[in-house]
Amino acid sequence: MKSLREILESSPQMRTAAMHSLRLEEEPQPLGPALWDWASVRSVLVVRLRSIGDAVLTTPSLFALKRFLPQARVDILLEDWVAPVLEGFSCVDNIITLKRGSATSRARVARQLRSLRYDVAYNLHGGTTATLLTRASGAKRRVGYAAYQYSRLYTHLAPSPLHLWKRSTTHSVEQQLALLGWTGVPVTDRPSTQLAVTEHAATSVGLRLDSAGLSQQAPFAIIHPAAAFATKQWATEKFARVAEHLAERGFAVVVITAPAEASIAAELKQNSTAPVITFTDLSLPEVTALASRARLFVGNDSGIAHIAAAVGLPSVVVFGSSNTAHWSPWATAPAEVVLEEMDCQPCHGYYCEKFAQPECILRVPEDRVIAAVDRLLRANGNWSPEGRAAPA
Repeated sequence: MKSLREILESSPQMRTAAMHSLRLEEEPQPLGPALWDWASVRSVLVVRLRSIGDAVLTTPSLFALKRFLPQARVDILLEDWVAPVLEGFSCVDNIITLKRGSATSRARVARQLRSLRYDVAYNLHGGTTATLLTRASGAKRRVGYAAYQYSRLYTHLAPSPLHLWKRSTTHSVEQQLALLGWTGVPVTDRPSTQLAVTEHAATSVGLRLDSAGLSQQAPFAIIHPAAAFATKQWATEKFARVAEHLAERGFAVVVITAPAEASIAAELKQNSTAPVITFTDLSLPEVTALASRARLFVGNDSGIAHIAAAVGLPSVVVFGSSNTAHWSPWATAPAEVVLEEMDCQPCHGYYCEKFAQPECILRVPEDRVIAAVDRLLRANGNWSPEGRAAPA
């Protein structure tokens, strides 16, 4: 079997087929024998704090749990600013939210979790706050990895996901699935990420696109030029060249950022000779709805890239400091990862320890990203030699 990195570096067609074959088995299996009587389990808590991408990459685990325990209550604990990304997602019964950095919120959530009397609690992250809240839940079975800090606060400690999958590298999705699989949940089909498009968000996005002059039939691509850290943010002027290329191919270009990143969207628009529509105030459900209508996503390694993949949008993702084997898009939709390989890569990514600027992301040439765009357009029937987007 090819490694995930080998799959990522193959052609889009080969990569899609290989990822599909990784997940398609006649009957998904657990990664170990059942550690308790699952028939008695009525409620499960999943703890996954931190970012948008982390929440999206948890959806395969939530799907696997709900498939295995359709009658049980499956709840998830997320940070409040991230929680809307799972709006309407059918594999979760309740979303419990935590305000980052708030001791009052932590105390409130601890009381709420304990009152819900969970039979099983999985901590898919392992951070200090997540661990303390997992323990505070009072769940009868509290599951984490043996490598977690404060491991004594768990009742069941799993070995490394590398050991469980018998692989030398694992994706974030596989790391989370392994924890469930070790306890007896069938996970070997490695489900894709998935998100729901809510009716309210779809209507709102439709009105926004209409106001911008885009008809229902107009093909458009999404560009997301922002990132959490400089080590993940490709040059805005290079994204502008990609926007121009997409316009030449017959696509409208919609640039999205968070409100605090609006200056990046404005800079891209100013540097592009092609018309660019900018949305800098979309909610997370609206981002999901927008991605579900687009033909292509081009952006940095970010939570928005994972949203795009989760709704089946073909994606070109520019990587800098991150580990591509661990953080690449995880979905059945075709995806191209573009990076400039360097000896110091991957790294922690908070800042560059080797250069004055993060060369790993800045050195990625625009022609390689544009070539990846064209490969995906050809593979999905959205490319024509006349420079017009193919009809839907």
